[in-house]
Amino acid sequence: MSNSSALFACSRCFTRHPFEELSPGQQLCKECRGAFPVVKCTYCRSEFQQTNKVNTSTICKKCEVNVKAYGKPTACEYCNIIAAFIGNKCQRCTNSERKYGPPVTCEQCKQKCAFDRKDEDKKVDGKLLCWLCTLSFKRALAKTKQSDAERRAHNKMMAQKAAKKQGSQVKRSQQAA
Repeated sequence: MSNSSALFACSRCFTRHPFEELSPGQQLCKECRGAFPVVKCTYCRSEFQQTNKVNTSTICKKCEVNVKAYGKPTACEYCNIIAAFIGNKCQRCTNSERKYGPPVTCEQCKQKCAFDRKDEDKKVDGKLLCWLCTLSFKRALAKTKQSDAERRAHNKMMAQKAAKKQGSQVKRSQQAA
């Protein structure tokens, strides 16, 4: 197993899968996700999985509770996500500002909504990005890795078929001689 990538367990059925095949957050395999799609919350933009077919709301549980308690949110003054339930900043920016200081300019979208965590390892591809740009970058990276893995698997299968075909041709030529 030295050449293959590590496998991770589904949090519901515990079967093992490549990390890219598990859902973000809940770490569920395709079978456990079933017919329930992963959607983005209308307000906070985080991804979550719908849990039933009756309620196909695109609002996550956390935002649902906040809407009932505080009413519809307004745009965050930093990231412009419609998730500021109390005051003029969303919870993500409020917590990040408290922890890392005032926002700085995101190197991708050029908005002043990235937070410098003072750690080079936290930068994405060497860039200081905001939360939305980081998600977008990671999604694109996962898609690239997945298509690379599919291409390698296809090439390996074709090589095995070619080797098998060549092996059977050698046997036939030996039997004919």
